[in-house]
Amino acid sequence: MSTVILLRHGKSTANGSGVLAGRMPKVALDDTGRQQAAALVERFAGVPLAELVVSPMLRCKQTVAPLAAERGLAKTVEPGLSEVDYGDWTGRELKALVKEPLWRVVQAHPSAAVFPGGEGLAAMQARAVAAIRAHDARITAEHGDHAVWAVCSHGDVIKAILADALGQHLDAFQRIVVDPAAVSVVRYTETRPFVLRVNEHGGDLAGIVPPPPKKRTRAKKASSDAVVGGSTGR
Repeated sequence: MSTVILLRHGKSTANGSGVLAGRMPKVALDDTGRQQAAALVERFAGVPLAELVVSPMLRCKQTVAPLAAERGLAKTVEPGLSEVDYGDWTGRELKALVKEPLWRVVQAHPSAAVFPGGEGLAAMQARAVAAIRAHDARITAEHGDHAVWAVCSHGDVIKAILADALGQHLDAFQRIVVDPAAVSVVRYTETRPFVLRVNEHGGDLAGIVPPPPKKRTRAKKASSDAVVGGSTGR
């Protein structure tokens, strides 16, 4: 299967405001977020992207806009990768939400957390992982095992996808950190995913690109075996 770059949207006007924005409309990138979006063109310079898939939220579309324009790529909008539906918690101040009994459940037992008037974190993980795997299978079929594609989504959504890829229970997903504009990378294979990067802010992304299949040879499936003793790099 192919390799997916999980990109969290750049810093938004809601980040740092003390309010849980969730699916509030018109939450856009702030000045820092726009700079982070522009910097993606250089950060992704060594990566031949097959496709760009984005959450329907404005801040995600804005994050990948410079990269999409530079590459001439269309943005495929995927509702399954949208922000968590926080329901009645949407738009409320975090300092007030901390006092809610559900806050401790979200922290210690997130698989049981269901937001009033919204969705549960377990349901979010299920729809996000299903969306990622469906797009990965489609892109692999169209472009081959060596294909690399990117998705721009949200912090908790990406953490949930990474927890699944790590074989980690959702109740431990709060141990994963995903910052605005940070990149994480997962390579899916027939029997298991491999997590290549987590919460990376810089560095050479060209290293995650698999070598193209050799000409005049029959294409081989990507191996699902881990390297005993550790990877030797490229």
